[in-house]
Amino acid sequence: MPRWSDDDEGGWDPADEVEEAPGDDEDVTTPCPYCRRPIYDDSERCPACAAFLSREDEPYRKPWWLLVGVAVCLYAVYRWVVRF
Repeated sequence: MPRWSDDDEGGWDPADEVEEAPGDDEDVTTPCPYCRRPIYDDSERCPACAAFLSREDEPYRKPWWLLVGVAVCLYAVYRWVVRF
């Protein structure tokens, strides 16, 4: 990145440029535990297989047995009301 110098021209001096090492700006990757494709260390989700990498990042979903139980109860109430 060029730095501005305090000379009369007010421009930047190419000698003041700081060169970065060739690998400093690259993020570190690790293999996904599900599909083994490389992912960034700070990602919450794998872009290839869309799996969440930790339980904390995973959205809350209601258990399937709760939804089935509510549906069965509603059906029983419906049948009881329609019967009379």
